[in-house]
Amino acid sequence: MEIKYNSDLAHYIVVTGILIKDEKYLIAKRAEWEKAFPGKWTVPGGKLKVEDYSKKEKDTSQHWYNVLEDVLRRELREEVGLDVRNLGYVTSMVYIRDDLIPCLIVSLYGEPVGDKIKLCNALTDYKWVNLEEAKNFDLVEGMYDELVMLDEFLKTGKHMIWKRK
Repeated sequence: MEIKYNSDLAHYIVVTGILIKDEKYLIAKRAEWEKAFPGKWTVPGGKLKVEDYSKKEKDTSQHWYNVLEDVLRRELREEVGLDVRNLGYVTSMVYIRDDLIPCLIVSLYGEPVGDKIKLCNALTDYKWVNLEEAKNFDLVEGMYDELVMLDEFLKTGKHMIWKRK
């Protein structure tokens, strides 16, 4: 498939969050009506909105800090009703949507604050799974590899580079 990049469109910036509790990862099933990855299992997350920083006071004379972390916190509250703490970096990737808009995706991880999950209408189910259990779900391509990377990092303290497992 030849990809035709439309340079007139900006990238979407998306932040996803792998939540870890009791050595299990939170995955959620996307609704069938979703444009991207309908019916697939993934982790919560969503797009950066201008309001995520523009309505806040700048941290320096020219900059807003912790924007991605704030986006993830907003998305987690909206999608699964949870907050997060102890955030860390997993990996990043680019995905080009069917409408040719490129999405820069930054994958973070953290611990959930609270345990009562309330799904938004874009998600239809959720599970807490370990790596072995995750194999039994129809995950978005690459998601299992991210879980493996994170699992290795948590065991060894060494950041891994994404590669197909």
